[in-house]
Amino acid sequence: MIKIGDFSKLSQVTVKTLRYYDEMGLLHPLEIDRFTGYRYYSFDQLPRLNRILALKDLGLSLEQIGQLLEKGLPVEQLRGMLRLKQAELQQQLDAEQERLARVAARLRQIEQEDELSTYDVVIKKVEPMLVASVRDIIPAYPEQGHLWEELEKDLGQQKVTPCGPCFTLYHADEPEIDAEVCEPVAGLVAAGGRVRSRELAGLEAAASVIHHGPFVTIGEAYTAILKWIEANGYRCIGPVREIYLQIPKRPGDQNDPSTVTEIQFPVEK
Repeated sequence: MIKIGDFSKLSQVTVKTLRYYDEMGLLHPLEIDRFTGYRYYSFDQLPRLNRILALKDLGLSLEQIGQLLEKGLPVEQLRGMLRLKQAELQQQLDAEQERLARVAARLRQIEQEDELSTYDVVIKKVEPMLVASVRDIIPAYPEQGHLWEELEKDLGQQKVTPCGPCFTLYHADEPEIDAEVCEPVAGLVAAGGRVRSRELAGLEAAASVIHHGPFVTIGEAYTAILKWIEANGYRCIGPVREIYLQIPKRPGDQNDPSTVTEIQFPVEK
C-alpha cells in the first residue's frame, strides 16, 4: 500500500481530487488508518483511476462515470451516452465556429471602413404573439399614419389596450410598399373594417439592431444590418419588423432624436 501523497504523484492527480473522488464514491482508499487518518491506496487501483480520467476527458460527468463504474452499464447504453456527448460537443463546436465567423466579419468591416460601427447586430429568438393589424399599400415609409389612426380607433372602440410596443411589418417594398401596422394584444379582437386579429408566428432566428435617433436617419441602421447579414452568411426569409420601442413625443415627428426603434430581419444560414 502507498500513502495518498505518493499515489497522487504517481497518478498525477492532486490529493484534493482524490479526496473528492472518494466523497463521490468513485475511488475509495484501500485503507484509512483509524488512528492517524492517513489514506492508503494500492497500485491495483491505478487502472480504475485511469478509466475515471479517460471518461472524464470524453466530457462525461462524474455522476455518469459513477454509473458506468458501479452498474456495469451495457455497451449499447455506453454507446448511446457517448453519442449524446458527441452531439453536444458538435453543437458547441458549431456555435464557436459561428462566433469565429462573426469576429472575422467584424474585423473585415473595421478594416474596410477604418472605424467601429455604431450599430451592433445580434441574433435572437422571437416568440409568437397575438396582434391586431391593418395592412395596405403605402406610397412612402413615413406615410402610414392613416393606418395607425384606423387601427387605434377600432381598438379604442373595443376598449382593447395594446400589451406591447407597436410595430410595422414590411411584406414587400418593390414595386410597392406593402405595410402592415400591428399592435400586440392579450386576446383575439373582433374584426372591424380592415382590422384583422391573428397570431403572428414566432421567429427562430432574427437579426436585430437598435436605432436610437430620428426616423429620418433610420436608413443607416438598415444599411448596417443588411451588411452584417451578408457578411455573416445569412439570408432574409420573411417580412421585416420595425418595432417602435420609444415613439416620438409628437405623433409622426420624423426628427425626434429620442426615438428608439428595433429592426428585426428573419434570417437563416
